[in-house]
Amino acid sequence: MQAENGKNSNPLVLISSNYKSMTKSEQKVADYINEKTKEVVYLTVTDLAEKIGVGETTVLRFCRKLNYRGYQEFKMAIAQSLVVLDEQIETEVKEGDSIDVMASKITQQNTKTLKDSLEILAFDSIEKSMTAITKANSVHFFGIGSSGITAQDAEHRFMRMGFNVYQSSDAHVMAMKASLVSKQDVVIGISTSGSTKDVVDAIRIAKENNAYVICITNHARSPITQYADVILLAASKESPLQGGAYSSKIAQLHVLDILTKAVEMERKDESFASIKKTAEAVLDKMY
Repeated sequence: MQAENGKNSNPLVLISSNYKSMTKSEQKVADYINEKTKEVVYLTVTDLAEKIGVGETTVLRFCRKLNYRGYQEFKMAIAQSLVVLDEQIETEVKEGDSIDVMASKITQQNTKTLKDSLEILAFDSIEKSMTAITKANSVHFFGIGSSGITAQDAEHRFMRMGFNVYQSSDAHVMAMKASLVSKQDVVIGISTSGSTKDVVDAIRIAKENNAYVICITNHARSPITQYADVILLAASKESPLQGGAYSSKIAQLHVLDILTKAVEMERKDESFASIKKTAEAVLDKMY
């Protein structure tokens, strides 16, 4: 569970998920820490501010934005994360790696993605989402590109549990469906960047129609989160050239798997009955 003060989360993961919402000065702090992580644990707040060329207040504001009480608490978290950082360096795929070494490294990277996602996932957000979904007349999943495929997976899973569920990955269809929802409906927007315009626009329309909005994203403060009643964070770094990276997909599916299981257990009898019916419906489709 993500602690309110962030102490249980990897600070480097928190930096990544909050980076887009930072000021330019705060981003300079973030960039320096990402580049000189090992050096930071030996620097005072004054030393760090001078090396970066910002004021001490900027460093302190940066720490508080990540939910640390101050620089010392942040620095302690950095020190604790260095072991993880060393492990990450060892898992970087390099030219010349054999297939078995590459496979091992990718497995370790994906395992880290799952662990990081668990660190920043707030259990109370899962509970709020679960409660809203179980009471909803209908559930809608919106996503574009790779996130649209995740939305399809989610639709399939919730359909098997007996929900009135829909997914959309077309910008026009998303907008039209969003215009028809009401306060009895739940809309879940999936966007790794949190900045996919078509998804954000549809989420905004849904919110204007008083739907309960949940977003699954890698960035805690991004355009999509402005309209969300609940934010479910998934941890995975993705550059503009890596759109649809498998690690991002794994993180999204991991969060959805946790949410889906929570919903399934909350309405255990109904879910089991629906899963049984849908399984029996396709028995003659298999050898």
